[in-house]
Amino acid sequence: MEALRDARVVVTGAGGGIGAALARRFAAEGARVVVNDLDADAARKVADEIGAAVVAGDASGIVPAARTALGGGIDVFCANAGVGTGGGPEADDAAWELAWDVNVMAHVRAARALLPEWLERGRGRFVSTVSAAGLLTMIGAAPYSVTKHGALAFAEWLSLTYRHRGVRVHAVCPQGVRTAMLRSTGPAGDLVLTPGAIEPEDVAEAVMRGIADDRFLILPHPEVAGYSAARAAEPERWLRGMNKLQRSYEGLLAQQAAGGAGGRSGAGTTTGTTGGEGGRQA
Repeated sequence: MEALRDARVVVTGAGGGIGAALARRFAAEGARVVVNDLDADAARKVADEIGAAVVAGDASGIVPAARTALGGGIDVFCANAGVGTGGGPEADDAAWELAWDVNVMAHVRAARALLPEWLERGRGRFVSTVSAAGLLTMIGAAPYSVTKHGALAFAEWLSLTYRHRGVRVHAVCPQGVRTAMLRSTGPAGDLVLTPGAIEPEDVAEAVMRGIADDRFLILPHPEVAGYSAARAAEPERWLRGMNKLQRSYEGLLAQQAAGGAGGRSGAGTTTGTTGGEGGRQA
């Protein structure tokens, strides 16, 4: 895409998964890229591969350093880092706070730092890796589902508030993506996400198409549009269907417990990289 040639791009959570795929694809389009991740070694490995700069550390506060690394400005910011936190109301406050801080507030802090620059020059692009859980939900993972709804709501708010001033916003909502996060989701992921899982590179390709088409909602799994429409049109029917899925999930957990399985439990409170988004960070 000609529009991305020489663009200054930041990708958080880019040490692996979707983030790494995005960084590689932006670089292939001729962009100048900053790779961010909590894991400095992982970030450096990706950056060395594509000739990018590295800004390691927590995603919430990297805008000033990334701006400097890119020569004074940022054109595209990919808020990709996230955490996947399982459990329900019984998950402790620390788990809920972590999910809220990384999946929502890191986006808010980035936008707070970016908007003055973008509004002054009349252009900028914010790419938010949300998840289909932000449009729908995810069984067995209340903190993740709730905060991904929050991430989508914030992206919508940014778009409707600033689009007439040149700020473009994209919300990327994949289902299962073959990453470390998917491998950590246990029976819930096996039931819901694994059968239709795609590669991180497929998500990056969908993002490129979404940017080219100037679309807010980017759905690497197109069927999510139908699920979302059904949820809005017939919420009671949708909830009954999701409850049926929940009961199947509980049955899998019971079978696992009866068999004394070790390995992944998928129950309780677990934290990992979300949906292949690439890390707690970053």
